[in-house]
Amino acid sequence: MGRVPTGVFNSMKLLAGNANRPLAEAIAAYLHVELTNASVKRFSDMEVFVEIHENVRGEDVFVIQPTSYPANDNLMELLVTLDALRRASADRVTAVIPYFGYARQDRKTAPRTPITAKLVANLIHQAGASRVLTLDLHSGQIQGFFDIPLDNLFGQPVFVEDIKSRYDGYSGPMIISPDVGGVVRARALAKRLNTELAIIDKRRERAGVSEVMNIIGDVKGRDCILVDDIVDSAGTLCNASVALMNAGAKSVSAYVTHGVLSGGAVGRVSASPMTELVITDSIQATEAVRLADNVRQISIAPLMAEAVKRISSESSVSSLFD
Repeated sequence: MGRVPTGVFNSMKLLAGNANRPLAEAIAAYLHVELTNASVKRFSDMEVFVEIHENVRGEDVFVIQPTSYPANDNLMELLVTLDALRRASADRVTAVIPYFGYARQDRKTAPRTPITAKLVANLIHQAGASRVLTLDLHSGQIQGFFDIPLDNLFGQPVFVEDIKSRYDGYSGPMIISPDVGGVVRARALAKRLNTELAIIDKRRERAGVSEVMNIIGDVKGRDCILVDDIVDSAGTLCNASVALMNAGAKSVSAYVTHGVLSGGAVGRVSASPMTELVITDSIQATEAVRLADNVRQISIAPLMAEAVKRISSESSVSSLFD
């Protein structure tokens, strides 16, 4: 991924919300584009107020705003910003959402429950987005919830580069899917690394009884890497790491795209057998994440910036992953 010469995107503007300002600044620095001068504030009753201090009429504008914690506040910031840009006559507005919140509510899990991912997709469209750029959606069907173009990037190239740099010089690690639902994701990474795959079959025999984890594959004496898209409470990853070590694994680490890490998740990871948990900066790191000895962030800014560049120039985004 080569850097972009200064002045290539005279008609492109980047606008950052408050959800992950460091990532927005890193994307802007990679593209040699200044962030658009705008105010994203709160009134005394916490209503969101957005004012754009530059002319954006006829411009190609990218709004960088993950909808991570606090999800409702950050989502509302995104919606109000999109509306402001539409009313300011921006030509095309792309919502760059590195972490798409509410993605886990992508189907009815019980009677009389919402499909909130679809609701959020509708809100983003109606607020004024022309297209969406996101990263590692929780499930593929969410792409169909949008009535506007959506580019779903994959964090795998970033993970592959990091894994190769840390496991160079001897037989590669074994990729582990922490549940049956993540097999496709784990298999794709194992294929890129030309290594073996194992699967953890997670079952709960009855309510109130702890999960039984059966490992499909021989992990004895292997460095194992758990792969997932979201880590929230970290319970599944920590339990999986214990099961792998009990099965004779040499070491266990994890690579997860979105580090939600709510509640006492960082503490659980620190107390687990995991050598380290590697997450991307799709969500801004909390103080607990920054201080944790075995949690490390790697940047998706170059990947996101390349995608922004290609969307602006009407080039292929999918070729990033060829």
